[in-house]
Amino acid sequence: MSTTNNYLEQLENEAIYILRETAAQFEKPALLFSGGKDSIVLVHLALKAFRPGKFPFPLVHIDTGHNFPEAIAFRDYLANKIGEKLIVASVEDSIKKYNLKETAGRFPSRNSLQTYALLDAIADNEFDACIGGARRDEEKARAKERIFSVRDDFGQWDPKLQRPELWDILNGKVQKGHNVRVFPISNWTELDVWNYIQKYEIELPSLYFAHNRECIVHHDKLVATSSFIQPNQEDKVVVEQVRYRTVGDMTCTAAVPSNATTIKDIIDDIIQTRISERGQTRLDDQLSEAAMEDRKKQGYF
Repeated sequence: MSTTNNYLEQLENEAIYILRETAAQFEKPALLFSGGKDSIVLVHLALKAFRPGKFPFPLVHIDTGHNFPEAIAFRDYLANKIGEKLIVASVEDSIKKYNLKETAGRFPSRNSLQTYALLDAIADNEFDACIGGARRDEEKARAKERIFSVRDDFGQWDPKLQRPELWDILNGKVQKGHNVRVFPISNWTELDVWNYIQKYEIELPSLYFAHNRECIVHHDKLVATSSFIQPNQEDKVVVEQVRYRTVGDMTCTAAVPSNATTIKDIIDDIIQTRISERGQTRLDDQLSEAAMEDRKKQGYF
């Protein structure tokens, strides 16, 4: 067995252990599933952990209404293919319900508004744990978080109250009203994810591979034109061959120039880059140095 495959097997075993511990320690967990690569890998790991039985949790998507159509189509396709329950919570409904004010600016993100839909979904379904695909290498706020990350009654995260997780012992005991966010692939890197996808030939949405797309050039970033973002007279508009490293709102996720049409090509791209996927593509993370941490303290994933 090659070194890469041996390392991937260790990561896989750890993630499956975490998924099974979550199923054992919590009464009503859920798996957050967006149709992006990390949550797709989580579904693949859950299939390995629980088949031939059914998943001990539903798939839950917090739908911002600004998603890439390719991701939504793949979300529905995969949920139908594996025959598991999919719950969709709408940010649009939360905006109307709570009379929320959307982020101002040319490239608005609904990420902060996702918290309302997520917390409502947790309350309505009485979820006590939500499994997510966040990884420590993505962003420094995520690097601080434990695999079992406790949130209070309001879904808020306090980085100063992290539990120790020595010798892979995971403590899922929480007070009534609290819940836990679980991150089975927290110790993976972007390159690990792609090596794993290549090893098991995991299907992905087409937007992860090079394709031609009309984009606005904004501060050296390529933001796709869409029904949410239309160019104005001052914009430089180009048609470029691009792919996406990460999938967020169409309004705040930039594409990267790429000729990568295969997973091997993407792996070669990643090996050569020195910028994290969120650092290179997510406009909302660049609003302030602590943008992600501030959102997490308010209840974000």
